[in-house]
This record gives sequence, structure tokens and C-alpha cells, in this order.
Amino acid sequence: MTLEDVIAEVLRRIVPTEEERAFVRSLMNELKDIAKETAEELGLDVRPYFVGSTAKDTYLAGDHDFDLFFAFPLDTPLEELRGKGLKLGKTIAKKLDSCEIAYAEHPYVRAKYKGVKVDLVPCYDVRDWRDVRTAVDRSILHTRWVNENLKGRNNEVRLLKRFLKGIKAYGSEIYVRGFSGYLAEILVIKYGSFLDVLKNADFMLRQKVIDPAGWLRKEPEIAMKTVKRGVDEDRPLVVIDPVDPRRNVSANLSWEKYGRFYFKAGEFIENPSVEFFFPKEDFIGDYLAELRRKGTHLVTLLFNVPKMVDDLLFPQLERSAKGFEKVLSKEGFGVLGWNIGRVEAGKAFIMLELDRTERASVRVHPGPEFFTERGRDFYRKNERVWLVGKRLYAEKVVKESVIDVVIELLEKSQVALGKNLRETIKGADILVDYVPKDLEVEAYLFLSRKKEGLKV
Repeated sequence: MTLEDVIAEVLRRIVPTEEERAFVRSLMNELKDIAKETAEELGLDVRPYFVGSTAKDTYLAGDHDFDLFFAFPLDTPLEELRGKGLKLGKTIAKKLDSCEIAYAEHPYVRAKYKGVKVDLVPCYDVRDWRDVRTAVDRSILHTRWVNENLKGRNNEVRLLKRFLKGIKAYGSEIYVRGFSGYLAEILVIKYGSFLDVLKNADFMLRQKVIDPAGWLRKEPEIAMKTVKRGVDEDRPLVVIDPVDPRRNVSANLSWEKYGRFYFKAGEFIENPSVEFFFPKEDFIGDYLAELRRKGTHLVTLLFNVPKMVDDLLFPQLERSAKGFEKVLSKEGFGVLGWNIGRVEAGKAFIMLELDRTERASVRVHPGPEFFTERGRDFYRKNERVWLVGKRLYAEKVVKESVIDVVIELLEKSQVALGKNLRETIKGADILVDYVPKDLEVEAYLFLSRKKEGLKV
């Protein structure tokens, strides 16, 4: 297929139909009416705003979740905003189809309406960056800025989003560390089109700093602090938020995810294919066969976790996995990689690929006095023997299982673990070269490098 054919085919699959657009618009109108009506019933002075991809018309076909924000006056105390915002969200959710409380900087409500997910989030009614009090406040400004600057390039954003999803580099969540939807929108606005973003993959990395709103000229002192912070933290890019010079939009973007984009962008330009956007499903093999092929071993810790959103859980899982990697390396085990995730509600896992499951260690074994019958037996049975005073001592090589080593390290609190996971990991099931049925695919993808592999 030619490049033009590929783009046309992808657009056919990702641009919402008129029927879907009409459905989205009608739901937005209904939800806004319900929000206004409920706010009036509770006597609250709030403005409802839709933010995110549905409000910007950059959502992909079939992927139209809603983010409905309730903007409180700026003079509202934060605790009052949290309390009243949560009450408003719960009251609205009762009129919808489901209700769940989630936690970020402050609690908010997740609901469903006619099969579509709806996040109901309180925020401040900010007009510019100086008014921002909480992280979510900028969302209103983001939506406004994109709508003012996108200038009909909505499908270019859709192409970039779908490309990033296809190459596994989409999502700014802390457990993904890829490109956010907002970052994709900024890049299209900055460079002009999907293809131009890809063609600039090398240039933007070398340029390092992207400043679409000219903050380095308008607020040089504040903007330079943002740049310096990004450089000091060794971020791939520093994209100064067009609505707030204090913020780097790409702060969560990892080198691994940018590197993936860097290579795949070049490959697509050289050899365009629909598979970059819609990759074939990975072949799922046998994780035990993969272990035999590599001659390595898999240690899995399976444990209960407190109820928390992924944005809070995954950084703690990552810290714990890195803690095991560091301490087991010091204990003589070669750690070839680690993997983390949820199994189901209430459980999580840490996988470690090791070069061995046992280590040999030398122990000093005290013996009897040398002039006794037992002393003569001790001397005959041991190879390395010495005297300290009249007592015999010997060196013995002892083999220790990785399970025993892990248990001892946990008992002595010698592993750096996530603060909310310390006690529960101490009670983990430790599995060697075996995982439960529901983790077999995860184990194979991890061991085969297909989960994060760039070229496999």
C-alpha cells in the first residue's frame, strides 16, 4: 500500500461516523443538563465543563469516555470544594447507571451512562495559570487552548494518537510513561500534521525544548525554571505547557517510550503500513518453553494490595521491583529484568527473571576441641580446617534457595518497598518457575520481551 492508501484506511477506521458524533453530542447535552439541574437542587454555584478528547473532538471512533468537570468559584476553600464536589458527583451518579469513588489529588466519582464511562471531577473555575490551585484545574484551560489552536487538524491528532497506541507509547499514566493525548495535540499544532510530527522525531529530541505559547519570551524566569527542572531530571523533552509556564507537559514521558516512538516513526516513513496503527496480536507461546530456551528462571511474588488507583499503586510496585533487583544482585543473583502488574481486584504481582535459583555461600562451622574423638572425626570429614585456640573450625559451602534469601531479606527489612506494600509483600506467595493460569500470558510476554520489546 502507498502512504496515501495507508492513511486513508486508518482514517476510515478511527474517525467517528456521523451517527457516533450525534450520539456523543446528545449524551454531552443530557449530562450537562443533569449536572446543572443537580447543582441547582443542592444550591451549588458551579459551572459544568466537558474537558478531554470528546470536548476537543479528537477522540477515536468507539473511544468516547467523558470527563465532566464542576468548576467552583475561586474563593471556595479547598476542603469545601472536595466535600461538596464529591457530594455533587455522587448525587449526579445516582441519576446515571453506576457509581464508584476514585482518588487522585482529591476524590472524584466514576460513573456510567448509557454504556459510556463518565468521570465527575470538581475543580476551580480558573481563567489563567495564576489561578490554578489543583492539578486538574488546568484541564479547562487545556481544552480551551486546543480548540482555539487546532484549526481543523482533528484527524491529524487522531492519526498520531492511534499510531502511538499501536506502537505501545500512548498514555501519560505513571505506569505507562508515554505520550498523553494533550501532548499529541500540542505536537500536531506545533508541527502541522501527523507526518510532520513523525519527521521531526529526531529534531525535537535534539532541540529538547518545545515552547508553543512563547513562555520563554513572556515569562522567562518561570519558564527557564521549568526547562532547568526537565534537564536536571534528564527528560527526553521539555514541552512547556501552553497554558502554564510552570509545567512540563512531557514530564512523565520516559526515554524508553520516546525511543520507541523515535524508531517506529522512522520505520513508518520508510515503509508505511496499517500494522503500525493496528498491530497483529502477539503470538502467545509457553512461558516454560521460553525459560528452557533462555536457561533462566522466573521468581514471582503474588500478594494482596490495598484498594488504590493504578496511578498510586504502580509507582509503589515499581519501587518494590527495583528494590528486589538491587538487593538480589548484591546477594549473588543475576537479575535480567522485572515485571509488575495487577492480577485481579485486590492482588498484584512482581516477576523477576534470574540467572539462577540457588546460590552457594561459605559458612564457618565451629567444631569440637581438637584432642577429642569428635575432634578427630571433624578433622577427617572437613576439607578446610583451622584452629582458634583449642577449638577446630571449618569452612562449608552451603546452597541457599532464592526463596529462603527473599524471605530473610524481607524479615530483616533489607528491601526498599513501596510504603503501602511493605507488610503485604512480606506475606507474599513466592513462586519459582511457575505462575497461576491467569498469569501465564503475562509471564510469556515478559520473558519473551514482547511486552516492552522494541524489536523481537
